[in-house]
Amino acid sequence: MKRFYGKVAAITGAGSGIGRATAMLLAKKGCHLALSDIDENSLKDIAIDLRDYPVRVTTHVVNVSRRNEVYRYADQCVKEHGQVNLIMNNAGVGLGETVDAMSYDNFEWLMNINFWGVVYGTKAFLPYLKQSGDGHVINISSIFGIIGVPTQSAYNAAKFAVRGFTESLREELDIERSCVSATCVHPGGVKTNIARNSRMGDMGNIAPGSKEEITELFDRIARSTPEQAANAILHAVRKNRRRVLIGNDATILDAGQRLMPAGYQRPLEALFRMRQGRQKMSSQSSQ
Repeated sequence: MKRFYGKVAAITGAGSGIGRATAMLLAKKGCHLALSDIDENSLKDIAIDLRDYPVRVTTHVVNVSRRNEVYRYADQCVKEHGQVNLIMNNAGVGLGETVDAMSYDNFEWLMNINFWGVVYGTKAFLPYLKQSGDGHVINISSIFGIIGVPTQSAYNAAKFAVRGFTESLREELDIERSCVSATCVHPGGVKTNIARNSRMGDMGNIAPGSKEEITELFDRIARSTPEQAANAILHAVRKNRRRVLIGNDATILDAGQRLMPAGYQRPLEALFRMRQGRQKMSSQSSQ
């Protein structure tokens, strides 16, 4: 897909963050939009912001963890727009919890959204993308789909799964010489609300601190903006790239994993131990 003008793009999790920024950028390029989110108010807000663009915009309240809702979304998209050329499976949530403490309810909640939501979105839209004659699948993984991180086992599991699923899909499409292609996206720290909206369970003494403190830390270390991510993603689609890394942090961590496929874990462990020590000293000094 070299051009977006006159095409139709469906985006999940379009009410905020990378999804919203990509929708705005596509509208500037003359791409019609079928936007979905679980938050109806955020959809209303972006619809208002898109009013001045000469593109058709439809909004759809969708819970991507429910297969029937995703398939209905795909059908509605084609019914209202006549076709669909691009699906961006972007909706996602976060969870901080150790493997030992993590409840199955929390684990399944995250996997149903972050992994199964991607599977449902890909399979529901893929036949329509093929019918369009010029289609692309964008699946959002993470740098945590390349490296494992303490307290992020569920998120890691989902994002590693998205990576494997998308790479396999891309290979199949290439072998078929399909008119559809696929790109897997691995953002590093992007200034979105994912940390603020995450579930924070029992992280023991591995990642001590309140949700507010952890969110503040994320906001400090997240260097990339959603707009930068959107630009990188659409550039990767035009270049038909298999994988795109978002941010210098993602590039550095990916390089570290390539150089030390297992050895990268030790510096991470040391980093968490250092944070443990600082937290302990801080609590002692406040007593």
